[in-house]
Amino acid sequence: MRNVALDSVDATPREVLAIGTDYLHGALLETHTHRRAQFLYGMTGLMEVGTDDGAWVVPPYSGVWIPAGKPHRVRMLGVSTRSLYIEPEASPRHTRHCEVLIVSPLLHQLLLASAEVPASYDESGRDGALLQLVLHELHQAATLPLFAPLPRDPQLARLCADFLRRPCIQTSPVEWARRLNKSQRTFTRFFRQQTGLSFGAWRQQACLLAALPKLSAGASITAVALELGYDSPSAFSTMFRKALGQPPSDFVGTSHPNHGVTREQWRGRIGAA
Repeated sequence: MRNVALDSVDATPREVLAIGTDYLHGALLETHTHRRAQFLYGMTGLMEVGTDDGAWVVPPYSGVWIPAGKPHRVRMLGVSTRSLYIEPEASPRHTRHCEVLIVSPLLHQLLLASAEVPASYDESGRDGALLQLVLHELHQAATLPLFAPLPRDPQLARLCADFLRRPCIQTSPVEWARRLNKSQRTFTRFFRQQTGLSFGAWRQQACLLAALPKLSAGASITAVALELGYDSPSAFSTMFRKALGQPPSDFVGTSHPNHGVTREQWRGRIGAA
């Protein structure tokens, strides 16, 4: 199905529904929920996903798993999507949080083919078998570390939200501790309790989340590195490679809508997870 509203087919008695949708660049889907779980795959461009848990960036050849009933918003940056909507009892993943998943070459082809499957497909025929195989592939898909969790504490959450809007790798936890009237030791423990990450790891994730859309939009590696406060492009590139298993120059190439992905690049991305 192509460019079909979910509401028009949601009641169809099928475990999985597949819909392909094209979006204008910069399109924003305001906060909403689905009765079904969703796997949202962007074949081109970049998606920015936000929930009350935090923020994700979904690069090309990756997808985001959204649990059933999870409020979320999405900004589309040059994206053509393939979405799967899955009944909760048939869900192949059982996390309560969103996840960025690596899309393998097989899953990529299955998602392409799924867009041709009608809502009332034959569950015992080829279409039913195709979508069952999709569920198996989603179950074993590896995750990518592209998440910056938001704390529940209101004051700390405001600091984190402000940082996500203007990230800088040079930001010191000392200043945040002072603004929250805590000692650095107490702040360090408090931050980890609230987010599950050290301040340094969270700060790096936030900078990575900010870097991907800028690189995808054509900004130079040097410009992005300096804007995020890195001492040099090489320092930024080292961080990027450690986090994603490839240098930013490779990401710039594979994020281009007209760029083909080689078998070696697929293997590299999967191996990096």
